[in-house]
Amino acid sequence: MRIENTLPEEEHVTALRRQLQRFVAEKAPREKRRAWDQAHDWPRDLFAELAAMGLCGLTVPEEHGGGGQDIVAAVAAIEELARVGPALAGPFIHCAFYGGMNITENGSDAQKRALLPKLARGELLFAYGLSEPDVGGDLASVKTRGRVDGDAIVINGAKRWCTGADFADYIYCLINTAPDAPKREALSFVLIPANAPGVTTTPITHVNLRYTASCDVHFDDVRLPLDAVIGGPEKLNKGWGMLAGRALDVEKLEVAACTFGFAQAAVEEAWSYAQERVQFGKAIAAHQAVAHKLVNARTKLEACRHMLYHAARLAHEHRPCAIETSMAKLYTAECGVEIALACQQVMGAYALSDAYDIERNVRDLLGMPIVGGSSDMQRNNLAGLWRLRG
Repeated sequence: MRIENTLPEEEHVTALRRQLQRFVAEKAPREKRRAWDQAHDWPRDLFAELAAMGLCGLTVPEEHGGGGQDIVAAVAAIEELARVGPALAGPFIHCAFYGGMNITENGSDAQKRALLPKLARGELLFAYGLSEPDVGGDLASVKTRGRVDGDAIVINGAKRWCTGADFADYIYCLINTAPDAPKREALSFVLIPANAPGVTTTPITHVNLRYTASCDVHFDDVRLPLDAVIGGPEKLNKGWGMLAGRALDVEKLEVAACTFGFAQAAVEEAWSYAQERVQFGKAIAAHQAVAHKLVNARTKLEACRHMLYHAARLAHEHRPCAIETSMAKLYTAECGVEIALACQQVMGAYALSDAYDIERNVRDLLGMPIVGGSSDMQRNNLAGLWRLRG
């Protein structure tokens, strides 16, 4: 049973959905999804096919080889790919959002010319270097240092939970470049090649989002040209505006879209199972306790859909959306956990077996209130934003 989109949308977005639905149905059957999850890996060949379809250009302007920035279509793409797990949705985000979205919004002209055409073709993957061993939500307190030395910048420090650093071409890294200045006047973003001398990556095993390991990344006198500063050397110490800007507002939508896709898959599987599983002489879907769980799950899912795509349309139209993206991330992640646990109860012992996708979807959904800024951080952000609005 597939839960269809109930919102009106542009024809090209509907066509993209159908194209991706056919693709994953043919290319990502359950046995392959299970194998990717068990191996903590993702299929490079299938991602290359998605890139050849033009998918990675959804966040890149036409003048740089993309299809024109379309946030609603890109969010819909994440949703459809996430229905079969993170193995395709994850790499798409690393390319189109961590890469294409950030460079489009914040890159210098030279960085855009050099990187965006490759990102639009799916030839580059980025990882975020934000959190550190002692720094989580308070990103302005990062301790990784960048010291200017002539026409170079020398980086020392460490990042934690740097998901995808084991396969990424670049780490989009937040560092402190003015240790004696106020925190918000000391931040810079720098693009660090993952294979640069002095970069050491150590995988961290984790139970969810197993398309890759997350990583500890250490920087030991990593020397790069000043042109590696995002936006160019003139943007040195001006990273706070990027951190609080549109690209990271949209990152909340990436997480919400993944969550929504996982939750849809959980509901679809539990709904189908409940029609087929017979107990006490009738399908369990006919028992009120089960029926109510499924109805509540579908109702929450529909509320998440409206919140997610309302925020995506605001972002697409370059309208203020910081509040709406935070609310979408918060609400979808919290509801995703409730949906996961309800669907797990519907499927009983079978939900604990990897013979069904629900086992993976529960693991993934339980982590989403933490990924991309915890629920409490979203609440703090929202409280501050509402105070500013008066």
